[in-house]
Amino acid sequence: MRRFGTEEWSGIAMLVVAVGVAAPVLFGAVDTEIPRVLWIALFLLHLVALLTSLAIERAGPLRTGAFAVAVLASWAVVLALPNTGLLPVLLVLTAAVSVYLLPLKVGLVLVVLNTVVIAVGLPPTALRSAEAVVVVGFYLLIQLASLLSSSTLLREQRMRRELAEAHVELQAASVLLSESARTAERLRISRELHDQIGHQLTVLTLELETARHLDGEASRTHVERADRVARELLGDVRATVGRLRTEPPDLEQALRRMARDLPGLDVSVDVSPTVRVDEEESAAFVRATQEIVTNTIRHAGARELWISVTADARGTVLEARDDGHGAPDLVLGNGLRGLRERFQALGGDLAVDGRTGFRVTARVPAA
Repeated sequence: MRRFGTEEWSGIAMLVVAVGVAAPVLFGAVDTEIPRVLWIALFLLHLVALLTSLAIERAGPLRTGAFAVAVLASWAVVLALPNTGLLPVLLVLTAAVSVYLLPLKVGLVLVVLNTVVIAVGLPPTALRSAEAVVVVGFYLLIQLASLLSSSTLLREQRMRRELAEAHVELQAASVLLSESARTAERLRISRELHDQIGHQLTVLTLELETARHLDGEASRTHVERADRVARELLGDVRATVGRLRTEPPDLEQALRRMARDLPGLDVSVDVSPTVRVDEEESAAFVRATQEIVTNTIRHAGARELWISVTADARGTVLEARDDGHGAPDLVLGNGLRGLRERFQALGGDLAVDGRTGFRVTARVPAA
């Protein structure tokens, strides 16, 4: 179950404020210039349209239309009162929300229009007084402050998201670079082993061949020399093999290193102790985790991500799921398509399901 975060709590607070400023009208303490039932219907339409526009994830005519209905309904409920009281707070809320749905320039235009509505909604007797200037100026400044604060918050969230993506990419590159460096070192040692042992085997072969054609003490000298070369060869092999011995890639440490300290996303990594992967498989799982975490940050709207790697007789499986909104009509991007091709090249496969949050399953067969 998805946890309540600041966005959900701010939405609840916004709803409470909206109902609070409308309460005098809702409970009949303030008269309206239109039938009260119609006013309540307009107020409910405003709330429903505003919440609907926020609930629609993708920008488009539907979301813009819902927000436009919310704005028009808010103007209607304000203008339908002879004395607006605190009801212009509804206009402040729509201005603050607009930056989440529309460009900042559009939000500034909305602030101007809301201010005109507030001025028109003032009682005629108040329009010529200094009080009107104070009220209109106050609501203008409050709208601007709310709009710019929301814009700053969104920009900060976007920068934090980009920083998290860069962090994941950097950690993945660091892990793979470390594996590449170890591979290069083993290759260097193997070449050294080939050159060194090849020379010693050549000497050993010549000594034995010479001894085969001699008798007596002369043969013994070559045999002893061959024995000495063989012992030196055995020692060199043991030393070189000792340097070649390396632990298998620590997949859990690599995945945890890549997914830690991500702002706004709590990633849990669990790798079964029975998992044994080679370098190529480890690189595939690292790249899969990188793509999964990045997509979760960019698109899922999730706060928690669970990644597990298990092994059985059929192979090794990475499973990832988040608590985000998912995408029923999922279209794989270049990153996920590339991952699927990588796992298919290893004899496995990768599957993605977006019906209830994002679920990714990557499998490589057992050796």
